[in-house]
Order: sequence, then structure tokens, then C-alpha cells
Amino acid sequence: MDSHHFLQTAVVFLLATVIAVPLTKRFRLGSVLGYLLAGVVIGPQLLGLVSDTEGVATISEFGVVLMLFVIGLELSPQRLWVMRRSVFGTGLLQVLSCSLAIGAVAYYLFGLSGNAAAIVGGSLALSSTAFGLQILAERKEAGSAYGRQVFAVLLFQDLAAIPLIAALPLLASAGTHSFDLLAVWRTVGVIVAVVVGGRYLLRPVFRFVARADSVEVFTATALLVVMGVALLMELAGVSATLGAFLAGMLLADSEYRHEMESNIEPFKGLLLGLFFISVGMSMDLSLLLHRPGLVFGLVAALLLLKGILLWPLGRLLGGLNRSDTLRLLVLLACGGEFAFVVLRQAAELGLIDVGQRDALVLTITLTMALTPLLVVLAAKALNLKPKKPTREFDTIDTAPPRVIIAGFGRVGQIIARVLRAQGIPFVALEHSAEQVDFSRRFGTGNLFFGDPARPELLRAAQADKAEVFVLATDDPEANLRTARLVKRQYPHLKIIARARNRQHVFRLMDLGVDDPVRETFHSSLKMTRKTLEALGLSHELAVDRVERFRRYDEDLLRKQSLVYDDETKLIQSTRDALVDLQRLFEADAEPDAERERQRAGDVPLRGAD
Repeated sequence: MDSHHFLQTAVVFLLATVIAVPLTKRFRLGSVLGYLLAGVVIGPQLLGLVSDTEGVATISEFGVVLMLFVIGLELSPQRLWVMRRSVFGTGLLQVLSCSLAIGAVAYYLFGLSGNAAAIVGGSLALSSTAFGLQILAERKEAGSAYGRQVFAVLLFQDLAAIPLIAALPLLASAGTHSFDLLAVWRTVGVIVAVVVGGRYLLRPVFRFVARADSVEVFTATALLVVMGVALLMELAGVSATLGAFLAGMLLADSEYRHEMESNIEPFKGLLLGLFFISVGMSMDLSLLLHRPGLVFGLVAALLLLKGILLWPLGRLLGGLNRSDTLRLLVLLACGGEFAFVVLRQAAELGLIDVGQRDALVLTITLTMALTPLLVVLAAKALNLKPKKPTREFDTIDTAPPRVIIAGFGRVGQIIARVLRAQGIPFVALEHSAEQVDFSRRFGTGNLFFGDPARPELLRAAQADKAEVFVLATDDPEANLRTARLVKRQYPHLKIIARARNRQHVFRLMDLGVDDPVRETFHSSLKMTRKTLEALGLSHELAVDRVERFRRYDEDLLRKQSLVYDDETKLIQSTRDALVDLQRLFEADAEPDAERERQRAGDVPLRGAD
């Protein structure tokens, strides 16, 4: 490939990515679908902007190798051990049941050979790790009950891909000749040699390279390990992608893992994108025109079959309710990126023909494209039903408190500990059942499960007899709802409110809450004081500068609360305040001002501490 052609191909790839990915993410369809669509558009099926199939194959293979290396790098043994029940329980049963069911359909209904059916069943049983984790992150549900189950299943699927990829050359040789026992032992021997050798060689190698204190050399060493292991596996007749995966897993146990992740993180998304673009380019869209019934029938069958098998796993083994099981089902019913790797190599080895591969690749791609849409539809369907608490709110039976604490997270717990040490009676209300159960394990008294924004809960907590109401919830909207209710029904209560940011402060002040406490403001002031001291300022001068800023910023906050709904005035007031503060510090640093301050005995305040 000449330099002009190479640059032209690179520009086309990058331009397609820049256009397609932001569009799909704008509609909450995920970046993976954007890469696939970019490949379809620039590929030979539509615009034909990239015609060098050899170059595309090279780029695609490099993307696959690095994709598996990155996944292997994130599979630390500690993570597997912590989640062993979900990973090797739900995950194992999901892969086995789906593989057997899909393989049986391929064997009996479509006439595939036993070996081909096993590979097709195993590949289609896998789901998209990229899609699943991305959607969980975007919806902030990775820590939910169903999110943890989804992650565990995807984790086991990544592990299951190892024997699946390793079995490809063995099944191919068994299909044409007698079963090659030597090939089996050669594969096992190479894998054992790589694992044992890498475990004892990688640590000294990276320790030696780390002494050079060069990011470029460190990253190059990591890539050398990846490509070297991949080449060794390929020379031994084993998949190069399996070698990259093993190299990632070996490095995941290294003390240099986090440094390596930070070095290759900028390349991770783009390299994965190259792989998905190549998949999109290889899709045979003519199948949609000539055999639409077959394609859509396969899509429906795959989603339906995996959904039927996933439902009891989520309900029985995962212990999920119906709504969470539906969310799990929608995320895991699609095909996955590992299937592209397996099917491509299966076609190259002659286990399946090219037409079968193209039909299956198109089916998997369409199921992945439908996943974001199914997630949105499932969320809307679940939101139509009235939400009920998973358990009834606690009955509050306690002596009249002097303080009511709304929210028992980090802030509420500290306040409660000090009040308890002072012997001041209080009642704490927390809307998270998990947080309540966790805190009660440490002997926390006067903590009750309930929504502090519910009038009946406040009456039960005897808010009419309390003196102070502490708003410690970390959700700004819930915080404002509670403040509005307390101000309306219990105007005598002094409200001490936690605020997320300046806009939250302004809205609390509109409700009549005096002096809201910004949750990061005072800790930021203390860090500023320590920074100034580290730069050589005396402790007294650093405290003075921070205290002057605190008073100035609090005065600015009160002034901005009058115009915070006017963005132009708000921006202008911020700019004016910065100029005024700079002038104040400059004037304060003049020798005459310093002597005058010492003569007047101006002792700096210690409020920042």
C-alpha cells in the first residue's frame, strides 16, 4: 500500500468515526453501533471508499488482538474471586444453556455438522461486553442488583471465549481427519508455557523497564509482550488473539497494571473502534434484500431463545425481581463482539462456509443495533407501572428528638456520631434500605427506613417538637423537595442544608434556607491552605489568604443569589469578582499594607481549618 493510499484510507476511517459515533451517542444508541454504521457506509456495500481488503484485514486483525488484550488486562484474579458465585454460577449456566440450545437448533434445523454447531452455539451464546457495560455506565446502573449480575455474566463470557477460540483449530482438524491428540497437547503445552513463563519473566522485565522512567518505553514494552505472545501462539498453531488475551491476563496481576492502563487508555477506544469498523465493512447487506425473511427470522429467534433461557437464571439464581430480570434479559439477549472473532476464524478454518458466516455476522450486528432501542422501550414500559417501595417504611417509635437528620450517608453519619457523643437525641431518616441495613450492623440507633419528603414520616418523627432539621441527602432534587415541605409545615425548625453546588445553594436560599453548606467548599479551602504552605507561604499568611477568599466568596454568593436566573449578569459578576479579588490580594501584599497589618495586630482567622 503506497503512502498516498494509506493516508487516504486513514482519513476515511477517522472521518467516518467522527461523524457516525457522535450521531449514535446523541440518540443514546452507543458508540459501538456508530463504528458498525461507519464501516457499513465506507465499505464496499455502499460508498466503496475503502477497497483495499488486504489493508482492512490487517487493521481488523490488529484491532482484534488489542481488544482481547485490553479485556484480559481488566480480568484480575481478585475481581474474579470476589464475584465467584455470580461469575461461575449464573455466568456458567448462561453460557452452557444457551450454547446447547443454539447448537441443537443449528444441528437439527439447519443441518450443520456437530463441530460447526458447537462453534455456532458457543459464539452466539456470548453477549456484547462493550454494549452492556457502556449502557450500564450511561444509565448509572452498574452498581444496581441487575447491573452486578450483568457484569458477572459478561465476565464469565469473556473467560469462556478462551477455550472457544482455542478449540477452533482442534475442531477443524477433527472434522477433516482423525482427532489430532498431538495438536491438543501442543495447544495445552503452549498455553501452560506462556502462563508459567510470563508469570516469572514479566515482573523482572517490567521492573527493569520502569527504571528507565520513560512512558514511551514502558508502553512499547507492553505492546512487545502482547505481540510477542500472540506471535508465539500463532507459530504454535494456536490463535494469536488468544495469546493477546493471555498476555493481558498475565499483566493484570502485575504491580504495573494501573500504570499500563493509564498509558494505553487513550488508544483503547480507537483501537476497539477499528475492529468494529472492519466488522461493519464485512457485512453482506445484500442478504437483507435477497433473504430478509431468513435474516429477521434469525434475529428474532436469537433474541427470543436467549431471553427465554435468561429469565429463570435472573429470577432464580440472580434473585432479581421481574423488572430487574427484564433489564438483564434485554442487555444480554444480543450477540457479542467475540462472536465476530470466532465466526471469522471458523470460516477461515472451513468449519462453516462464507455464506453462513455472513448471515450470522449480520444477525449479530442487528441484535446489537436493537439493544439500545430495547433498553429504552423496557425502561418506558417499567416506568408506566407505579413504583412501590421494596419494603414498608419503618415505624418510628422513639422519644421526641432535638434534631432530625434527613439522609444517613457520609455527611449524615458524621453529624450523628457527634450528636450521639454529646448526648443530643436525634432521629435519622434514610430512603435507601441497603444503607439502613448496612449502618444498623454497626449498632446505629434511632435510624429508620423512610422518605424524609413524606409528611407522615415527619409527623411520626415528631418534627413539631424538634429544634433543628439537617438536610444531608446527596440528591439535590430530593433535598429541595424535603426543604420545601419542612419550610411549609414546620417553619419553626432551623434547617441546616447540604448543597451540591452554587445553583443548589441559590435554590435553597429561594426557599428561605439560610446559609446552606456547600459540601466541597470547606475541604477545598483547607487543601488550598496546604497548597500555599507547600509553596513556601507561612502558615499565618496562608490562613489569612484563605480566610479572605472565604469571606469574599460568601459575600459574592449572596449577591449572585439575586441574579442567578440571569446568566449574563451571573457571568459578569463572576468576572468582576475575580478582578476585585486579584486587586485585593495585590494591595494586601504591598509592604505598607503588611506593616500596617502588623502594627494593628491583625491576627488571621483559622476558619479554613
